[in-house]
Amino acid sequence: MSIRIWHQSFTVLSDLAAYDEALRAHFRRVSRADTVIDMHGMREGTYRTNYPGDDIRHAGMQYLHSLQFMQGAVMAERQGYDAFALSTLPEPGLHDIRTLVSIPVVGYGECAARAAVGDGRRFGALVFIPELAELYRENVRRHGLGCRLVGAGDVGFRFNDVLAAFDRPEALIDRFRAAARMLIAQGAEAIVPGEAPLNVLLAMNGVNEVDGVEIVDSLGAWVRAAEAAVLARRAGEDTAGCGYFGATVDPVRRDEVLAFYGLDPR
Repeated sequence: MSIRIWHQSFTVLSDLAAYDEALRAHFRRVSRADTVIDMHGMREGTYRTNYPGDDIRHAGMQYLHSLQFMQGAVMAERQGYDAFALSTLPEPGLHDIRTLVSIPVVGYGECAARAAVGDGRRFGALVFIPELAELYRENVRRHGLGCRLVGAGDVGFRFNDVLAAFDRPEALIDRFRAAARMLIAQGAEAIVPGEAPLNVLLAMNGVNEVDGVEIVDSLGAWVRAAEAAVLARRAGEDTAGCGYFGATVDPVRRDEVLAFYGLDPR
């Protein structure tokens, strides 16, 4: 029985043809043969340009945009998807979304961090939206892994540099390696390569280590986590959450509130 996953990006994928195709190719490489990953981006016109960073570097703007993720998760459940994946480092609304739907919900940043600490390793992260370093540190703390994070910082180049490097990656990869060595010097035994566009660029060019230190494939990590969660649920191993942060809301009341605020995705 195949696995259907709703992938949700924080970018408008139709604005980023090279990135969109690179993602599709990478998902084919890292997923099971019977897994179907349907890619979804933000609505056209969400941002002023093809660069989301001017908005999502602000907490309030990121919260407002997270409403699209909440709507997407509800749509995914209604349409029979087996899992919903927030395929973006900030993971907007991750914990909230898990209380809105009954299907497994995985987050890119959380899955990357859990993959990075395998065998008790310490790890670091590099981002091209500098403000996200602060957010990532807070997210890792919420995931219970803060003690394993040696640092999260600015990689030293930006979103448009990454997009340009899909055609000519060599110079940017060298700059990434230099930044990674700074974290390695601080004790990092694995590196999370920040936002998804940089992750897929490194993966498609075979960059999986720097000086013997693993570069975590965050995209691959969430794919494997989503597949495992679906299989566990089918095997009856899924456990219902409880309490304020875990219990799933009554879907009838959820839909009433979404409609009240004009957010019903139907």
